[in-house]
Amino acid sequence: MPLINDPTAILVYLISLIGLIYFIKQQPWASKVFDIIPPVIWVYFLPMISTTLGITPEQSDLYSWVKTYLLPAAVVLLLLSADVKAISKLGPKALGTMLAGTIGIVLGGVISLAIFGAWLPEDAWQGMGALSGSWIGGSSNMVAVGTSIGVRDELFGVMIIVDTVVGYGWMGIVIFISAFQTRLDKWNKVTSSPVGELSDHLANSDHQKKEVLTFPGLIYMLVIGIGLGYMCLIAGEYLPDLGKVVTSFGWTVILVSIVGLGLSFTPVAKLEKQGASHLGNIFLYILLATIGAKADLRSITEAPMFLMVGVVWIAIHATVLFSVGRLLKAPMFLIATSSQANIGGVVSAPIVASVYQKGMAPVGLLMGVLGNILGLYFGFLTAQLMEWVSRL
Repeated sequence: MPLINDPTAILVYLISLIGLIYFIKQQPWASKVFDIIPPVIWVYFLPMISTTLGITPEQSDLYSWVKTYLLPAAVVLLLLSADVKAISKLGPKALGTMLAGTIGIVLGGVISLAIFGAWLPEDAWQGMGALSGSWIGGSSNMVAVGTSIGVRDELFGVMIIVDTVVGYGWMGIVIFISAFQTRLDKWNKVTSSPVGELSDHLANSDHQKKEVLTFPGLIYMLVIGIGLGYMCLIAGEYLPDLGKVVTSFGWTVILVSIVGLGLSFTPVAKLEKQGASHLGNIFLYILLATIGAKADLRSITEAPMFLMVGVVWIAIHATVLFSVGRLLKAPMFLIATSSQANIGGVVSAPIVASVYQKGMAPVGLLMGVLGNILGLYFGFLTAQLMEWVSRL
């Protein structure tokens, strides 16, 4: 029998683990460790280890409750702050390279599965579908897409390893290339960068201002996130399943993403000043911890083959992105930022943008937000294409 069985006690334990991870992350001596192994992997694997050691159970009513009610709330809160108007001002080169990076992920995933499918488990398409969500916008999309299409918990852990090892490895390569951006821009016949003025505008925009969290603000976040999430959950049950990808819960995720984007055009978006996305990430991390608690540590043996898949996948993404970037005569700053906005999302895209051009972090953030928006829809598309390929 596990040491902890009561659902409330399990929730307290998992939240405490997340708190401990971030407490340690803030310590100066731990910064280098978390640069190599980001918090998301600790949030998943520490609960997995806890279950392996007999501290938490593999099955609990808490796990299904968190998936059903907190994921929709998280998606709403994460998307309501999207500055769609500013995104539209990025210009054709920035939007073109960003879309090229996304298409490269879609094609790379499908082609990689076709190449390696014979050596992968039957449900590999589900895990890779979840990973495509992460590589088009970040970890939040991975959790949303993976949960919607029913990725088994052990396979989800393998995808997190691939996401971390291959994804951060690619980020290192992208940063290394920054030393040669002048030469590459000449090779691409770049004349000017179209995003300088936009960066200055974003740095001083109303979206960048923060406010102190208030009690009414927190209540509004909870009502909007959980309330609208629940309404979309009910609505999703009345919509027909479209194969193995867009199930009733898949419809729920699609609906809450539409609601969240719709709210971004209303005064409700001002809740981001008080930290709406932080609350959304808390919900998301609790879900990720429960997924980890259900997984089997022995599944990591599947990782080496999937790591090879990930390398080929990223190579195809890079080929498509660089080819389109050359056709558009886009600067390396945009090409690199577009790539990281897809693969790393809002967390690492600003870092890469700043490495290439000082003061351009707001543009990287904006492109990361665009990736977060695209990731849900293109993640479902990629998963569906992979499901078809898996039948061949």
